[in-house]
Amino acid sequence: MHRSRLAGYIIDCRTDNLEEAADFWSAALGYKRRETSEDDLYLGLETPDGDPYVEVQTVDHASRIHLDIESDDIEAEVQRLEALGARRIEAIKTWVVMEAPTGQRFCVVNRGHKNFDDTANRWE
Repeated sequence: MHRSRLAGYIIDCRTDNLEEAADFWSAALGYKRRETSEDDLYLGLETPDGDPYVEVQTVDHASRIHLDIESDDIEAEVQRLEALGARRIEAIKTWVVMEAPTGQRFCVVNRGHKNFDDTANRWE
């Protein structure tokens, strides 16, 4: 048995100015921008408690929005999603990039939301 849930949305931006991109999305969505980042590739927006996170990310591919699914067992979740028709694209650091049968890319990441235990789906 493992668990998973929608973790958040990543706004992929092909840009040289992440702060400007984050400022736009902050104003567009009405969420304050966090002033700090764990690295130079992401800036988070402050979403309401319990909501999925929103992060703005610098990328070198076409701009798009993708979602993250968090799980307490990444490999089990990847296998579950493969059985549904998704395909594994690439393992990066601690997460796996996947593609839905309909072409959308998404990531399976380690659990991290404080409400994970109360809100995650349970899979046998």
